[in-house]
Amino acid sequence: MLEQIEKLEQQALADLHAVQDEDALQRWKVSHLGRSSSLMKTFDQLGSLSKEERPAIGRRANQAKQALEAAFNQQSDRLRQQTLERSLQSERLDVTLPGRPQVRGRLHPITRTLRQINRVFGDMGFQVFRSPEVETDEYNFELLNIPAHHPARDMWDTFHTSTPGVLLRTHTSPGQIHVMRKYAPEPIRVILPGMCYRYEQVSARKDTQFNQVEGLAIGKNITMSDLKGTLTDFTRRMFGEQVRTRFRASHFPFTEPSAEMDIECFLCQGAGCGVCSGSGWLEILGCGMVHPVVMTNGGYDPTKFMGYAFGLGPERITMLLHQIEDIRYLWGNDIRFLEQF
Repeated sequence: MLEQIEKLEQQALADLHAVQDEDALQRWKVSHLGRSSSLMKTFDQLGSLSKEERPAIGRRANQAKQALEAAFNQQSDRLRQQTLERSLQSERLDVTLPGRPQVRGRLHPITRTLRQINRVFGDMGFQVFRSPEVETDEYNFELLNIPAHHPARDMWDTFHTSTPGVLLRTHTSPGQIHVMRKYAPEPIRVILPGMCYRYEQVSARKDTQFNQVEGLAIGKNITMSDLKGTLTDFTRRMFGEQVRTRFRASHFPFTEPSAEMDIECFLCQGAGCGVCSGSGWLEILGCGMVHPVVMTNGGYDPTKFMGYAFGLGPERITMLLHQIEDIRYLWGNDIRFLEQF
């Protein structure tokens, strides 16, 4: 049997030397190293041999197997190198062709607007504070002076989760309670950027998810004049000194008094268009003095402290900055649109 193993090894090496392509190499492997090959059957026959013959034959069969495996790997490397050389010869690079430009990524226009907003308020001394997007009914409504069955809840169509009392926040105002309870009774000057969710009819001005930037300042001797001056300075830094703004009286349960701030529509220059609903103005934020109930819920004494709050929409600001007619373009992921910024 030792002579038979020797012959099998020599024949396999001779056949391997004649192999000239990958397909033939794989057929050789199956024929000489596969489970049904003559050499592999030798291992199955060891149990029928005598105790004296078994060690020598088993050792010789294993040596033959290792030699064939090493020869196979060597031949495989040689064929692979030959294939590569033929490819380089037949597929030469034409250096006269123009190069392919590298496509570089860029920031989304809303991300750029958010960073600019953060930078402007940072220059005014505001710090950035993050709050959860998944909120409780208590923080989203109750602690903001919006109890159950309050008419103001009709302003927001809320996404509720399967867990009772847990929802996707409809505005960034719940962050006011989080930050007040963390820092009370110290003065506060923060902005709270983040995503909000409302089950609303999608249109040129509204979407079911959008960014907001909440602002909150609490201290002593803070007045409505401080609020108006801060927001007026903000709009001038964002849009330029020539920007026209206006404040309108409004109502929010968590501020008293309340107002909305409009900016003249850049698309129609105040003449009226579909984006501004024909009014010539586009609301960019709501604001007001923090309601005493909210101050108390946040841990501040409303007889000693006062504060103002505001919430602005980066999407609408982005539309004004770049004269975009439809808010849906910002979330459509159309690369032709995004490449303009």
